Amino acid sequence: MSELKFTPVIGIEIHIRLKTDTKIFCSCSTNTDVPPNTHICPVCMGLPGSLPRLNYQVVQQGMLAGMALNCTVQPKSLFFRKSYFYPDLPKGHQISQCDLPIVAGGFIEVHDENGNLKKIRVNHLHLEEDVGSLHHSASDGRLEGAAISFVDYNRSGMPLAEIVSEPDVSSAKEAVEYVTTLRRRVIYSGASEVELEKGMMRFDANVSMKCSDGRWGRKVEVKNMNSFHALEKAIEYEIKRQQKIMLQGGEVLQETRHWNDAKGITSASRVKEFYRKFIVEPDLPPLIITQEWIDKTKAMMPEMPDVRAKRFIAMGVPSEVADVLTDAKELADYFEDCVKAGAVAVRASHWVRTEVLRVLNEKNIKIQDFGITPKILAQLISKIDDGKLSTTQAKEVFDFMANNGANIDEAVKSCGITEGGITGDALTGILKTVMEANPDVIDEIKSGRDKKGKKLKFLQGLIMKETKGQAKPQDVINAINEALK
Repeated sequence: MSELKFTPVIGIEIHIRLKTDTKIFCSCSTNTDVPPNTHICPVCMGLPGSLPRLNYQVVQQGMLAGMALNCTVQPKSLFFRKSYFYPDLPKGHQISQCDLPIVAGGFIEVHDENGNLKKIRVNHLHLEEDVGSLHHSASDGRLEGAAISFVDYNRSGMPLAEIVSEPDVSSAKEAVEYVTTLRRRVIYSGASEVELEKGMMRFDANVSMKCSDGRWGRKVEVKNMNSFHALEKAIEYEIKRQQKIMLQGGEVLQETRHWNDAKGITSASRVKEFYRKFIVEPDLPPLIITQEWIDKTKAMMPEMPDVRAKRFIAMGVPSEVADVLTDAKELADYFEDCVKAGAVAVRASHWVRTEVLRVLNEKNIKIQDFGITPKILAQLISKIDDGKLSTTQAKEVFDFMANNGANIDEAVKSCGITEGGITGDALTGILKTVMEANPDVIDEIKSGRDKKGKKLKFLQGLIMKETKGQAKPQDVINAINEALK
């Protein structure tokens, strides 16, 4: 009997908090840096007599996010009531577009196990409100064993976009590339800042296994993942768990499981439940989106990061560098502005990737707060190309400008650098001093015993050290050869 083979079948559900000033159905602020239960009102608390009112900005951001995922905006969508009972949902139902979404039919490209491009279809993106947040007194943050739990309703009513993929993902690696690519595209669109550390992006994974003998395992939903690492490890664990059950002839239960990051395992939470829904939210009319509104939103869409990376590569930028540059739109803008100011693309890309990012990380600042403008960096790079500064000198000048806010001329002067390098009589004088201090080295070079040129390189290194790197290496070699004659 041939060995059984298993193919993972995975669908990803992602919740992203949209970038708006107020909540989806009320005027409460979306600012989260406030004490618990201070940004709430009768609407987001679901008190009797309160009525929701759809936020125009949420619809706009939802369309932008959908367009970033190659989706099509639907001219008509509806809100429904998804009813369930839990302490973080005070009104007993969540308002959601779960059955008739605002956008549908998109895709994201990822690389499969063989490195080939593959499309992961996006079934739809729909708008909905977030629920409150529970805080448990147990040290591990779980409800089990907690002496008391607290509810903060500040998050209740926050605008969410839920993005549902088709079950096209075949591995944990594909899942991570899918969500990271999706995140970058949504950030570029301006629909959300998608800061994971602030809980703006949460993942659920629906995992099942297909066996080569024709058997299908039931779908398991894994929840409680808020990082790329957790998503990858949870899917890897669940694939192995389900495969082991099926190899032993058992049946995988259709259930909801939670990922425990500390233990590195999934644990059963509840048997998969089906929500009771009303046909439509009675307090909200159908959402009608005109073609004029769609066209206006399309005009707001920037170039997407993967498209931009391909354009950078066509400019001569290495692919791995292009990926780094396009990770954040502001960084890619900085690089392009540097090129527009006259810097050669390849050289500018390496300076931004290494020196600029190094300073940003050291100072823990964003590119918007960086003191060296693209124009100034382009001028610095041009001085290298023109032979006025060596790369070593340019880095010294760069660091001085980054730390002191000086311009190039001030930095060059403060660093004691001579533009164009040390040449002529100045270089000859340094050479003479070094040669007089190392007569044995000179004798060995003149005698012809320096077959491999080690003594010549040693002498060159001494002179470069005395010039503090301000002499060009070839100028030093030429001066040595002339002196030895």
